[in-house]
Amino acid sequence: MEQASGEQTPAQVHVTRLSLTDFRNYHALGLDLAPGAVVLTGENGAGKTNLLEAISFLSPGRGLRRARFDDVAREGVETGFAIHTKLAGPFGECQIGTGTAGLQPAAETGGRRLRINGETARTADAMLEWVRVLWLTPAMDALFTGPGGDRRRFLDRLVLAIDPAHGRRALDYEKAMRARNRLLAEDSRDGGWFDAIETQMAETGVAISAARAEMVRLLAAMNERLPAGGPFPTAEIALEGTIDAEIGHHAAVDVEETFRRLLYDHRPRDRAAGRTLEGPHRSELQVRHAPKNMPAARCSTGEQKALLVGLILAHARLTGELSGSAPILLLDEISAHFDPDRRAALFSILEELNCQAFMTGTEASLFSALDGRAQFLSVSAGAIQDRR
Repeated sequence: MEQASGEQTPAQVHVTRLSLTDFRNYHALGLDLAPGAVVLTGENGAGKTNLLEAISFLSPGRGLRRARFDDVAREGVETGFAIHTKLAGPFGECQIGTGTAGLQPAAETGGRRLRINGETARTADAMLEWVRVLWLTPAMDALFTGPGGDRRRFLDRLVLAIDPAHGRRALDYEKAMRARNRLLAEDSRDGGWFDAIETQMAETGVAISAARAEMVRLLAAMNERLPAGGPFPTAEIALEGTIDAEIGHHAAVDVEETFRRLLYDHRPRDRAAGRTLEGPHRSELQVRHAPKNMPAARCSTGEQKALLVGLILAHARLTGELSGSAPILLLDEISAHFDPDRRAALFSILEELNCQAFMTGTEASLFSALDGRAQFLSVSAGAIQDRR
């Protein structure tokens, strides 16, 4: 994955200081971090992934584990957790604090509190003005063979990284759909309520599908610019769904009317099922291994891992180009499946992307190609030692 000619390297945004209070297995932690690659090594259960999870809270949502906030606080602690970070980037310095303790409440941050540069933020989407965070975890290794909902969430996180409004659309759609599902479960015949809710679902649902379709288009265009035969294969992705088939072929207002009419016509069927059976919440993300022209689900475990890494790297490049700032990458147990040549290629690509990349592993030897080019941190039972 080489830099295309004429491209400008995006500015790096990086965490310079990470402070944790009662977060997972950390009672209190203050950690100074370097730009570029940061390697965390230690035994399983030492707390490496917990550090990545803390940084993932610099993005809207529940972090890379999708954990309930009550489960994030250190065991036995009832006062909640706190995360404080200092960021450096083209904007200068920014401070972001979030958690369930010690901060002023914000009404719409999804169950946690958020302050940016000392000011209470209304929504977690406000963090996207300062930093974009992408991640890859072992739990995602089954992305291509697991439930469709996992692939939709994956795609939506890709969209959110370049389109901060996408999170609000998704929340509004989910809220409207829950209201419709309640009416269905109650066997309500209130046509006025159904009409109002379905109109909102049509507007937000088509906007969600259109944003996803644009992401598919942008990734396809990015892949066309990359040289063939790179260390990580390119992925062909496509969306399949009733509404997705209409996007790009008809005006948005016409697609909204099609979806609204579909919801109206399917009320009897949905009432019998007790839930809404059509919409962007049922779309399927199809992924193919482009060089082999094979569905990703049929590829070997190693091929799927390489394909997923290639997809994340292409999206990181896209995010940097569109936002002007390189995203922070969180790569948990990234080196376990790759041979030394592919690991070295990955590290070179990360440097080329000019991003701060946090990588974890049980053995420092897996990252030997980064000697002298990365910050090495040893993690043991919640204690961290800088190996620089």
